[in-house]
Amino acid sequence: MKIDLHCHTYYSDGQLSPEELILRAHNMQLDALAITDHDTVAALDEAMAFQAQQKRALKIIPGIELSTGWHGFDIHILGLNIDREDSVFQQRLEQQAAARQERALAIAEKLAKCGLDDVYDAACRYAGKGQITRAHFARVMVEKGHVHNFDAAFKKYLGKGKRAHVSPRWISIDEAIQWIQEAGGSAVLAHPGHYDLSGKWLRRLIVYFKQAGGDGMEVCHPHLPPDRQRQMATYAQEYQLLASAGSDFHAPGRWTELGRHLNIPAHLTPVWHNWSSITNDNNKEVLS
Repeated sequence: MKIDLHCHTYYSDGQLSPEELILRAHNMQLDALAITDHDTVAALDEAMAFQAQQKRALKIIPGIELSTGWHGFDIHILGLNIDREDSVFQQRLEQQAAARQERALAIAEKLAKCGLDDVYDAACRYAGKGQITRAHFARVMVEKGHVHNFDAAFKKYLGKGKRAHVSPRWISIDEAIQWIQEAGGSAVLAHPGHYDLSGKWLRRLIVYFKQAGGDGMEVCHPHLPPDRQRQMATYAQEYQLLASAGSDFHAPGRWTELGRHLNIPAHLTPVWHNWSSITNDNNKEVLS
């Protein structure tokens, strides 16, 4: 089964609508896709309604990517196979949405003091139905010629310690795991190989996540070199975490594609091993 458990729509910082994302998943011959927008499940109903009209089967896994804070680092926790209609979970997400909006306004204020007072409204238009993120600010800054490229927007203005950086007020890793599991989902440490952490701190993060009750970690990512993927697989086995794989797809591009290079090593247990929607009683992978 070809599966991708990490991608985004324009309800967070992706560029495709839920419908466009579903069509792309079909083009890439995916069997299952988890939509994991940042701190929102707004795309899921739209995506599922659209898929119901398609002839080709595609299992959509309800998901989310929660933003958390840990020792000054922004750490992302995926919630997979969640009950998106859980009322308590919905109330908790409103708390995250309020924190995102507060941060966006503070960033806009700092950018204005830097002479970039033409960014916020355009960023809001790009965000559309979704929540405004730093990626929206960066996109506008590139298009208006304030910076040469996306990375430069973060290195000069939006990154940690830069002129327009605003420290977020995210929930803790423990809270994120609790929210996800109480909504019936599996809590997965997102792209652990991509945080700006030394080997010692990365291991410390994984230990903390495991002790807080986390279920799994991403071990496969198209941007992760083979040696780093082997290291992530070793950590997953060492700390008895389930294995997940996702492209973290945001938009069509040269280096990132849905479902590409996401083969979990055979000796690891995949995070979906006990999801009734994907496995049958004989634990063989099938589509529901």
